[in-house]
Amino acid sequence: MFTLKVSEEIRTACPDYNGAVIYATVKNFPFSDGLWEKIDAAAADYKTTHQIDEVKKNPHILATRNAYKKFGKDPNRYRPSAEALCRRILRDLPLYKIDTLVDLINLVSIRTGYSIGGFDARKISGDVLELGVGRADEPFEGIGRGMLNIEGLPVYRDATGGIGTPTSDNERTKLSVETTQLLAIINGYSGKDGLTEAVAYMQSLLREFAASDGGEVIYF
Repeated sequence: MFTLKVSEEIRTACPDYNGAVIYATVKNFPFSDGLWEKIDAAAADYKTTHQIDEVKKNPHILATRNAYKKFGKDPNRYRPSAEALCRRILRDLPLYKIDTLVDLINLVSIRTGYSIGGFDARKISGDVLELGVGRADEPFEGIGRGMLNIEGLPVYRDATGGIGTPTSDNERTKLSVETTQLLAIINGYSGKDGLTEAVAYMQSLLREFAASDGGEVIYF
């Protein structure tokens, strides 16, 4: 298991921050019909209950956006992933179909508003992850985005460098169909409310679609 640390910079600016880690043995698949039935149902439900100007009012999305602002990052230009997913739904854009683990994490984000990092644990360098703030010119290759300017973004770093922000995770540690060890981090900039429910929901999906026992959970 990994040791998770939160930097003093984050603690000072975001005193309500709470995180949860799920570390699980999994079997990933290119596609799951059953999972996508749930995703399609969640998207249809979201369309009937939300307008696009309401997306950022979700307490978990709003708290993440406020964290960006505290570090000088424009959340309208670098949207948290949960917000970006929900906006795609309301703009009638198709959701990306990546693989079962990524799609599962996206479903939890849609249902909860949490931006969730998903990593292949075997690709992480060392056994310590620390949440800090991105620096100017810090190298970070976002998944499908090329080099991403992470200055002012909250970022998890391993022994090699940044692996995840609420906007995008890094190519170096991304999930693939070969992934057998999942490390998922649920970022609660809004505090503890809703965090245990999000963890339980993800664990239930892992049991149903990723041949997992739900994994080990650590709150920090």
